[in-house]
Amino acid sequence: QVQVAGSGGGLVQPGESLRLSCAASGSVVASNTMGWWRQAPGKQRELVATIDRGGITNSADSIKGRFAISRGDDNLSVHLRIDTLKPEDTAVYYCYADLFVGGRFSVYWGQGTQVTVSS
Repeated sequence: QVQVAGSGGGLVQPGESLRLSCAASGSVVASNTMGWWRQAPGKQRELVATIDRGGITNSADSIKGRFAISRGDDNLSVHLRIDTLKPEDTAVYYCYADLFVGGRFSVYWGQGTQVTVSS
């Protein structure tokens, strides 16, 4: 059994920073790409930022220049910081993990954490 648990989020004011963390546990042998996607009301789920085992990152244009993403030493966790938050960053943020379980890689999603940017 595999668990992907995200943490962080909540209500923040415009201009503040936010840190999200995600950890995979259970019958996980290894991980490939991990990161975060988000879904705002009435919109499709979209990429926020990801990082692969080699440290290569991918991110949405909307957060370029104001984010940092890193992996934990165990390679089963990922941490995202977004700076200078804007109201349009408001969404449910989902952890994404490509994990090697049962002899193959499969994508797992966390339960989602609400981020609200408002004064």
